[in-house]
Amino acid sequence: MIEPFGVILAGGLGRRMGGIDKCLVTLNGQVLLSLVIDRLREQVSTIALNANGQVDRFDGFGLTVIEDTFEGNVGPLAGILAGMDWAAAYGASTIVSVASDTPFFPIDLVARLEAESTNMKTPLVLAVTEEADQVRRRHPTFGLWSVSLRHDLRQSLESGLRKVVRWTDLHDCREAVFSGSEVESFFNINTPEDLVFAEQML
Repeated sequence: MIEPFGVILAGGLGRRMGGIDKCLVTLNGQVLLSLVIDRLREQVSTIALNANGQVDRFDGFGLTVIEDTFEGNVGPLAGILAGMDWAAAYGASTIVSVASDTPFFPIDLVARLEAESTNMKTPLVLAVTEEADQVRRRHPTFGLWSVSLRHDLRQSLESGLRKVVRWTDLHDCREAVFSGSEVESFFNINTPEDLVFAEQML
């Protein structure tokens, strides 16, 4: 078993893409989800897909599909918790999450997150991009998460907490900083216009 386990987050509603599964759109002849799987598979040995609804629509991708345990589409924290519970069942201690609509994320994402977690008792690291004006932007769907925090996360969700960064700030979360040309690696596809731009990037 090679850790961390990988979890692709695809539990959103895709409203700005017309209510369809963003991860199933085609980008230059390839399904977006396939591009994300290929990039993550180079960095972890085991991958699950967090998605809700009719899970059989993902049958062709060869992944375990894990659903949110909270109803009502409460956001990415629910997907991260589902990933933690899935990984814990296999004895894993950490997971890395990535977004299903971001096909260009860094090929060394996992290594950079793990490097930043050195000597942390409960690893918790988010990816951060630093813009040219030194403004930093956190990417809450790209992170390294200690499975041991799943009980605390469950309680926080039950109490109504929904914002990823509000929860991570409670646990001394560290940041793995990506800058320069790496910033574009976190471009995510939310709209048809974004899809056109992503095709140009390819």
